[in-house]
Amino acid sequence: MSEQDKNIEKPFSPSLGREVRRIIIAGGGTGGHIFPAIAIANAIKQIEPGSEILFVGAKGKMEMEKVPQAGYNIEGIDIAGFNRSSLIKNIGLPIKLIKSFLQVRKIINDFKPDAVVGVGGYSSFPVLKHAQHKGIPTFIHESNSFAGKTNMLLGKNAFKIFVATDGMEKFFPKEKIEVTGNPVRKSIAQSTVTRSEALRYFNLEENKITVLAVGGSLGARSINEALSKNIDAFKIHNLQLIWQIGKTTAADYKEKAKSYLSVWADEFITQMEMAYAAADIVISRSGAMAVTELCVARKPVIFVPFPFAAEDHQTVNAQTLVDKKAALMIKDSEANEKLVAMAISLAENKSLQEELRQNISKLAVTNADEVIARKVLEAGR
Repeated sequence: MSEQDKNIEKPFSPSLGREVRRIIIAGGGTGGHIFPAIAIANAIKQIEPGSEILFVGAKGKMEMEKVPQAGYNIEGIDIAGFNRSSLIKNIGLPIKLIKSFLQVRKIINDFKPDAVVGVGGYSSFPVLKHAQHKGIPTFIHESNSFAGKTNMLLGKNAFKIFVATDGMEKFFPKEKIEVTGNPVRKSIAQSTVTRSEALRYFNLEENKITVLAVGGSLGARSINEALSKNIDAFKIHNLQLIWQIGKTTAADYKEKAKSYLSVWADEFITQMEMAYAAADIVISRSGAMAVTELCVARKPVIFVPFPFAAEDHQTVNAQTLVDKKAALMIKDSEANEKLVAMAISLAENKSLQEELRQNISKLAVTNADEVIARKVLEAGR
């Protein structure tokens, strides 16, 4: 950091009796990165209300929409990930990377953060890399049991690395790791929404068992196809469905769902606390944040792991709960034929629902956001 930067006077908060913290939070791409980031930001603001927080994400990605909705400013940078399916599409990557570093340099020089937090996703790389170059303390949050490449590349020079589970020494320096669990949005962790209120929100009935199906923020083809193919079965068995379709081919599925009064379907559920409160049973992918939220929400769940996740970590995530009799699991390749039948079977088995509910609730962690926020705020004092 230059002498000029060091000598710039920072704003002072008389009520707190100390300097206001300026924090950059970088990363995104999916809800699994964005929502933990927002949870950390909210915890920082709760601990030190005068703190200034700026998000940095990739232009065109969902963080550019979701972060402002949460009440925070975000700067977009021109960066894209490596395309493994079409090498020719990677021709412009070096130019984008150079441009993103120039954009990041200006953002950091203008904002002058005391600390930078990376939550994963390729947009976090240039931000944390430049911060590390300038000697600004950087923190990483890794939500999965198998670390992402961006986080692994940045971990060596990070101040501290927050992880969800034990055994992450194979990815990061052992002395920098702190096991905190995954941050959960306070709207979910501290939800007081009743089942009745939630069902009214989705315009559904109280006297029917409700199945919530979520394939992640971008959708899940196997889950969507299984539900679409067998949607009549929900009506036959007097069940109702809350269906987060995701953005991929959403229009086709939404059109099909229109003719069913007991089905609510849309691209994205903006108030997940409502969905969890309404649900008696959940069908879900088993990304780290989905698993974390379902533990906190204490719901009987059928996991359909995404089979192409790095090192098949979604199957590992789901199997951990299955081994503890805290969830059920079905292979992605079997979902089309078996998923809806399994959901109906669970809906008719009250004792199994209660067993799953009791066991998954034992795995809930609700204060990871606060633990991380306090560590970040301590940086540079």
